[in-house]
Amino acid sequence: MEEQSSSAGADKKVVIYTTATCGYCKAAKAFLNEHNISFEEYDVGTDMAKREEMVEKSGQMGVPVITVGDELMVGFDEKKLAELVGV
Repeated sequence: MEEQSSSAGADKKVVIYTTATCGYCKAAKAFLNEHNISFEEYDVGTDMAKREEMVEKSGQMGVPVITVGDELMVGFDEKKLAELVGV
């Protein structure tokens, strides 16, 4: 798990499930970092328990899977993610 921290950002907990080779995962993390949004990252390529958790939440294996509070987003949609995190 890689944890990013910041002094600003959303009030809701942000979690992103990724793999090391996922370009959209990298774009989503860059977006969150750019806006100083704290997030927890789980690499589902190496963490089988988190992979199972992600599949249970999203119903599929595609990454990134991003949760913002109770909201779940599959894939990286910058506009939707900005709306969810309030930037």
